[in-house]
Amino acid sequence: MAKHRVTVDTGGTFSDFVFFNEETGEIAITKVPSIPKEPFQAVMNGVKELIDRGVAAKDISFFSHGTTVGTNALLEEKGARTGLLVTQGFRGIYEVMEQTRGYGPATYDLFFEKPRLLAPPYYTEEIPERVDFRGNALKPIDVEAAREAIKRLKKKGVESVAVCFLFSFLNPDHELKIKELFAHEFPEARLSLSYEVLPQIREFYRLSTTVINAYIQPVMASYLSRLESRMRELGVTTPKLYIMQSNGGVSTFKGSAEKPVATVLSGPAGGVIASMGTCERVGINNIITFDMGGTSCDVALIHQGNPVITTQGKINLRPISLPMLDIHTVSAGGGTIARLDAVGGLQVGPDSAGADPGPVSYDRGGQEITVTDANIVTGVLDPDQFLGGRMKLNKAKAERLLEEKIAKPLKLNLLEAADGVIKIINVKMEEAIKAVSSARGYDIRDFTLVAFGGGGPMHAGRMALDLGIPSVLVPLTPGVHSALGLLMSDVKHDYVRSKLVGLEDLDLAEINQLYGQLIDRAKADLRSEGFSDEEIKIDPYLDLRYAGQGYELTVPCIMPPLKPEDLKVMRQRFDTMHEQNSGHKAETEPVELVSLRLISLGLVPQAKLSPGKVTGRTVEEAKTGERKVFFGKEHGTLNTQIYTRDLLEPGHKLSGPAIVEQLDTTTVIQPEQEAAVDEYRNIIIREKK
Repeated sequence: MAKHRVTVDTGGTFSDFVFFNEETGEIAITKVPSIPKEPFQAVMNGVKELIDRGVAAKDISFFSHGTTVGTNALLEEKGARTGLLVTQGFRGIYEVMEQTRGYGPATYDLFFEKPRLLAPPYYTEEIPERVDFRGNALKPIDVEAAREAIKRLKKKGVESVAVCFLFSFLNPDHELKIKELFAHEFPEARLSLSYEVLPQIREFYRLSTTVINAYIQPVMASYLSRLESRMRELGVTTPKLYIMQSNGGVSTFKGSAEKPVATVLSGPAGGVIASMGTCERVGINNIITFDMGGTSCDVALIHQGNPVITTQGKINLRPISLPMLDIHTVSAGGGTIARLDAVGGLQVGPDSAGADPGPVSYDRGGQEITVTDANIVTGVLDPDQFLGGRMKLNKAKAERLLEEKIAKPLKLNLLEAADGVIKIINVKMEEAIKAVSSARGYDIRDFTLVAFGGGGPMHAGRMALDLGIPSVLVPLTPGVHSALGLLMSDVKHDYVRSKLVGLEDLDLAEINQLYGQLIDRAKADLRSEGFSDEEIKIDPYLDLRYAGQGYELTVPCIMPPLKPEDLKVMRQRFDTMHEQNSGHKAETEPVELVSLRLISLGLVPQAKLSPGKVTGRTVEEAKTGERKVFFGKEHGTLNTQIYTRDLLEPGHKLSGPAIVEQLDTTTVIQPEQEAAVDEYRNIIIREKK
């Protein structure tokens, strides 16, 4: 039997699966309803579906998973009871946070509140110890006081503990001593040391990241343990079990259980990686990814083939200082609820009907009109063909509640009310696209919008016209695109070590020694995960800044050991990058090193997607009929040609208005647009000439 790779991306409404046959290169997909209360059960349902198709469990050679378990635990504040150990006299760092309320609407919010402490004062203990800014131990750790503090936390019933001592990234001895004490006094507790999670300068961000890791670690570890156990019971034997990380790479189940904070953007990252792979094949370098699912919309920008990476992200106002793809998320999806606000205006979002009860048309008890319901009323969605006909939708119920709750109070007809819901959600998503593109100085006309997710291809055409984006690319399997990205990802680990010193004052022997330690650790970690030296790739970086700046840039570094002449090259690279990012450079100003970084890759054989086969079938043969669709006041209701995606092949051309239906999504081609199918069966939508 051929070996199969299985990837799954768990969303708020559906879990998306891709099955890749390693022998034939064929891809099969499916979608199963998510089960928020037992997320692993939806994963098992999808794996069982593959087995029911005749694939033996032992022939599953690879499994990779984009999960929202850690993210949801953080967003819903349903993590573990978390304790915190800090240097004596510095417990206020976590409570004070950033001493600012942020920017945007929060600046003017009279009722602004900082996020709740995940490790409250009651579970916080101060430990007598002190390391200075050079890494010297000014005050040895008081072992007995630390032991008593651990006992108190145990008595209070904490499940997980974060440890963050001052300057431990320079000297971890005191944190490592705490680890020894926990092994004796409280071995059942989960422990997160800041030295292991984020050995990096800037105290609060290191502390915040470590606390978040501790808070979600028991939840993620339990989930992965149960998932692996169920898969083994099913007969899946492969050791290649991976979880997508926020940085665009994957990690093992074990690695993700120990450092779950690295997975908080797990699902959206897969879509970005898949979009890069898809567009690379067809020669498109500048893209904006647009992933609209059931509860949220995620957008990211790739310029000249490179995604924007940030080392300073936030989830629900809580900072996480780990390398992650710079993905902008807004509450806008198929399940986003539309209702009248207190003054009678139409409001769409931010809350969602989710998977249960879901939109009104799902007929599962939902009483709130959603974006999906609006798309059914306008005729964009066929209630008899949702999920390829596997799920029937109740259009009459959606029309009745839309009329009652929105259309009648606003004195609109049914179609105008539905179109109003769609227009409002489009504007929200357009603002997200502008936030990652034109707001950062990019010319949006230089980019292609890559639309995926269950809802992306439905809305992308209209949004591209509104924003002036010249083309839209809809991949072959847009509804499971993020899961497809998991087939294109290598195992990826990030390492950092802060060292604040002037570039001209560097002790190269010390820097090379530190790099050597990071490289040895990176190789050891990947070897322990089953990678040979030939399958390991190491990329070094330096965080540099002009002296006195409060931020730094991450600059690709020459492979260590570094030589004196290499520092001049690094200085030139930094000046050039600073000019690209800020519009100016200061070649006479001194430059400081802030941190050493390392990215290690365990190279996984990539799934190769084959070009589509041309059979000579005409585009007329892909047509399944026509129906009336409302395209807003500009066009009214138009007879719209309906096509099935499975029968479209390279070279086919469509003229709007048209709709393309497939199992995982529906693509809308506006009346002003035309579309063509490229060699990889992507649909390329452009404005008519």
